[in-house]
Order: sequence, then structure tokens, then C-alpha cells
Amino acid sequence: MIAPITGKFRKQIIRDISISLTLGAAGGAAWWNLYHLPNVHARDSYYAKLEASKKQ
Repeated sequence: MIAPITGKFRKQIIRDISISLTLGAAGGAAWWNLYHLPNVHARDSYYAKLEASKKQ
């Protein structure tokens, strides 16, 4: 008789999902902190400088 393999599949699926969620969250956090926030800061400082030059 063949042993059931459903436990192996369940463990594999749980591991795959947890790894993918972890890598996705790490990638999202890296994108947010290393790309998005510096661009927003650069944009905001550009517009603040532009507004200050218009007031003069």
C-alpha cells in the first residue's frame, strides 16, 4: 500500500506561501524605503523651492 502524501503537500504549500509572503513584504518594504520615499522627498523639496522662489 502507498503511504498518503497529503501531509507533505500541505507542509510544502504552507512553506511556499510563508516564504513568498515574507519575500514579498521584504521587497515591498525595500521599494518603499529605498525608492519611493526618496523620490517623494525630492519632489516635495523641489516644489517647496519653486514656491519659495515665486514668493520672492
